Amino acid sequence: MERIKIVEGGLSARDLRVGIVAARFNEFVVESLVRGAVDSFRRHGGEDRDVTLVRVPGAWEIPLAVDRLAGAGGVDAIVALGAVIRGATPHFDYVAGECAKGMSAAGARHGLPVAFGVLTTDTIEQALERAGTKAGNKGADAMLSVIEMANLLRQLEA
Repeated sequence: MERIKIVEGGLSARDLRVGIVAARFNEFVVESLVRGAVDSFRRHGGEDRDVTLVRVPGAWEIPLAVDRLAGAGGVDAIVALGAVIRGATPHFDYVAGECAKGMSAAGARHGLPVAFGVLTTDTIEQALERAGTKAGNKGADAMLSVIEMANLLRQLEA
């Protein structure tokens, strides 16, 4: 192990530019995720001026906005935030699945870390728990993920 080179990303947001793409649908949940993501960025040395917040109607629209934001070249990483809550129809499966696929494709196409901070829950209660109550704040967790990955990619490019 002593000869193995280990590369890991750090958790310093200093000098990182991040985008947050946030859905307005289920805004009562998503706003807590946004606050958690911004707070996490600040706590790790990031400045508000280095955050671009993009609002979209819902989770279905997130991938297109992520792709455009990534392609514009003004950010080092993107956090996507939304809440898709299961209902009585298959709509949930289409929206959640296509949102995840589209975000993954955009990140790979542009070589940027994109965190999937879109809650996919069975109930409103589960969504609220993941937006800052019992289960922590998944917006904050998603921000930590992109901070680490952006720093990791910088090391790999050096």
